[in-house]
Amino acid sequence: MASDMHMPSPVCLIENTSTKLVVNPEALKILSAIAQPVVVVAIVGLYRTGKSYLMNKLAGQKKGFSLGSTVQSHTKGIWMWCVPHPKKPNHTLVLLDTEGLGDVEKGDNQNDSWIFALAILLSSTFVYNSMGTINQQAMDQLHYVTELTKKIRAKSSPDANEDEDSADFVSFFPDFVWTLRDFPLELEVDGQPISADEYLQNSLKLKQGTSPKDENFNLPRLCIRKFFPKKKCFIFDQPTHRKKLGQLEIMHDDELDAEFVQQAADFCSYIFTNSKVKTLSGNIQVNGPRLETLVMTYVDAISSGDLPCMENAVLALAQIENSAAVKKAIAHYDQQMGEKVELPTETLQELLDLHMASEKEAIEVFMKNSFKDVDNLFQKGLAAQLEKRRDDFYKENIKASSDRCSALLKDIFDSLEEDIKQGVYSKPGGYRLLMQTVHELKKKYLQEPRKGIQSEEVLQTYLKSKESVIDAILQTDQNLTVKEKEIEVQRVKAESAEAAAKMLEEMHKKNQQMMEEKEKSFQEHVKQLTEKMEQERAQLMAEQERTMALKLEVCNGTGLVTKGRIPK
Repeated sequence: MASDMHMPSPVCLIENTSTKLVVNPEALKILSAIAQPVVVVAIVGLYRTGKSYLMNKLAGQKKGFSLGSTVQSHTKGIWMWCVPHPKKPNHTLVLLDTEGLGDVEKGDNQNDSWIFALAILLSSTFVYNSMGTINQQAMDQLHYVTELTKKIRAKSSPDANEDEDSADFVSFFPDFVWTLRDFPLELEVDGQPISADEYLQNSLKLKQGTSPKDENFNLPRLCIRKFFPKKKCFIFDQPTHRKKLGQLEIMHDDELDAEFVQQAADFCSYIFTNSKVKTLSGNIQVNGPRLETLVMTYVDAISSGDLPCMENAVLALAQIENSAAVKKAIAHYDQQMGEKVELPTETLQELLDLHMASEKEAIEVFMKNSFKDVDNLFQKGLAAQLEKRRDDFYKENIKASSDRCSALLKDIFDSLEEDIKQGVYSKPGGYRLLMQTVHELKKKYLQEPRKGIQSEEVLQTYLKSKESVIDAILQTDQNLTVKEKEIEVQRVKAESAEAAAKMLEEMHKKNQQMMEEKEKSFQEHVKQLTEKMEQERAQLMAEQERTMALKLEVCNGTGLVTKGRIPK
């Protein structure tokens, strides 16, 4: 979707029916047209807590996501709004508003768990919206986070333990933002002001103890600390008088509480500045079509009764992208060869050099657009297609050369053919005259440019076809003695044998050149693959280092504020 394309209002991305989750084709069509990297912000929380208002603010609109004004949950499923990113040119901001969790009318909260899990799987920033303070009740309401490892798998390997290493999840989990609405307290501890982030960090401190009560207290806090690599907190005052909350869509900022207006602006500024592009393992940036594939893969897994698996989703995405990468590479090769090659080429090496340059660029195109090519299957497929194209060009080059040479010979030797028919050389001294004419016509033929690699072979084939006619003129030439005729026959045989040997040598040389070209091609594939593997290895090590640092932070409790106590 071009940056100037307008999506006037949100559309349903995933519908939550009474029995299952259903993907909306219209929303997928919108995603498929977004070539830009996407920053995906999803918001979840209990119903009727003002999630949609914040998402509309991020969209720069007062209306869009339905706010509702009653005790009923308004948003059903997951709704999507794609807008140009206000701070990052050539990026698209994808906003995902989820239906309120804990709606008593639904009776079954199974789909709530899936909505929560999908919001995490699809987003690069995950906003959890709740009312009041961070107390045990608020933590208990966040029980969905404790069920994540039961709802999501990081790896597809069948021998993976049920409780996967948290590091497997940290590598793909989004940043975590907790928004506290209608916050009633002063942010201070022991009379000293603290930030909202320090408040959150203090709230995530664990209790020392192993009793069931301690474990219930610690579990949601431990999950948030383990799974989310980056955490942020925002507090909001009540926007206006309770009776006017249902009119937020039509109220201007100057009619709202000034503190709330500033807090909402700070929240939006943070999201715009700090929310990252949605990225998969291996530093793979997600665009619209990739997000489309992730949505379909995850919802299909849920619908089939399986657990959404990040590794499987990435591999499914890789299948699509790598197939497209091969097509792009081949299209680039075809374009380059179409622009540069004029058949027939003067030499085989000229054609092979053009092929090699185009193939090198084609491999680069593939490497740039491919990822997770398991066992290099797609690259091998590309190599096979490029080899076939090279062989096809070789055959076309031979045909083009043969056709041109045959046409030249017909044009140049046509007068000779006619003279032979007219008996011009069937007279005493005719043979010498014939040989002189043949020599002059051969010279003229050899001086013609761009005959290609079949020049000599086509010439010799033509001359061989005239041997019987020439021999007849030789034998009937009364000016020549028997001895002279014998000497001439031997000379012609020697020339013919020499030409045959030369053609055999030329054929051997061509085969050698083709073999060398195959080796060069193989080495170019290996070279570029090795370079890409080195880059991916460096990225993987950087990811592992970040994950290990986060794990150590969780284990050691570093980075958590320890001064003072959490306000009552």
